[in-house]
Amino acid sequence: MAQGVDLAAWLVRDPASALLLRVSGPSMQGAGIRHGDLLVLDCGLPPRPGHVVVARLDDGFTVKRLVHRRGGLALQAAHPAYPLLPLEPDGDHQLLGVVRHVIRRL
Repeated sequence: MAQGVDLAAWLVRDPASALLLRVSGPSMQGAGIRHGDLLVLDCGLPPRPGHVVVARLDDGFTVKRLVHRRGGLALQAAHPAYPLLPLEPDGDHQLLGVVRHVIRRL
């Protein structure tokens, strides 16, 4: 008899620092993240350049790749229609966590 898989244990490093968020919009479709997908976010993992992150910018939230640009950091979409979003050191933003998994219903 086959044994079951504990998806929570496989997907989540630390349940106290994990969030599930639903994606809205196409800005990360080039990275395999589509409108309607669920993201497993790790809020305890320090964001580093190259990571896909969820960030609060002004009054909204966005999913983008954290990148180095011109001596600072920026958020880069995986869709050519979206501009690079520089993160000013004193700007109104917060990196909430790192996307660890994408869940999509087929």
